[in-house]
Amino acid sequence: MKISREIESEYRRLLGDVDAWFNRCLAAGGTAFSCRGGCSACCRGLFDITLLDAFLLKNAFSSLTPATQAEVLQTCHPRLEELQQRWPGLQPPYLLNHLPEHEWTEMPENDETPCPLLDADGFCLVYHARPLTCRLHGLPNIDCSGEDFDGTTCTLHKGDPLNLPDDILRWRFRDVFQEEIDIFHKLTEQLTGTTLSELDTFIPLALLADYDKVDWTRMSPRRHKPKRTDLKKKG
Repeated sequence: MKISREIESEYRRLLGDVDAWFNRCLAAGGTAFSCRGGCSACCRGLFDITLLDAFLLKNAFSSLTPATQAEVLQTCHPRLEELQQRWPGLQPPYLLNHLPEHEWTEMPENDETPCPLLDADGFCLVYHARPLTCRLHGLPNIDCSGEDFDGTTCTLHKGDPLNLPDDILRWRFRDVFQEEIDIFHKLTEQLTGTTLSELDTFIPLALLADYDKVDWTRMSPRRHKPKRTDLKKKG
């Protein structure tokens, strides 16, 4: 199942806005900040992404060579087996929302397993399609109003991002997260005929799932509590 051009375009624009903010911060911080393409220090463990991000990942993944795809998937299967031992009910399309939320939103922080989409040099194979949370990670996410959305600051930074001028560091995070929710609502309405606020997965599971075979109209219409109802995000 492909995202409609309108939804994909709208979401890519939002991701581009996030990248522009992040890059402004990096430019202002100069050598004080470590976040750059090719730094994979935070690309470890399991963290949830939305189905919207999963679709973009799958589309980008399909453009890789068959040999690269096979190599990546080989690292995903052990992850799936591990998670199915933990959650026997985890079956295609490998969505997490039928599980108790605290079990998949609070994965172990000491998991050092690299993301399966990293190449041998630590570069993301689908960097242009990486999830929103990957684009935000490493710098604090402070709204223009001063509200702190608990962005995780990378410990590798030589300087403190909070020392950046407010007009550079602070940004319209509340609006951005609301836009993300609105776009996701459009996606789920397109797929299921129902507006859902959550359909989440992990990156290895997204790569293994065959979304073209899913009958989305059979998806449970149960409305989940929006992950960002209070507009807080997981860093």
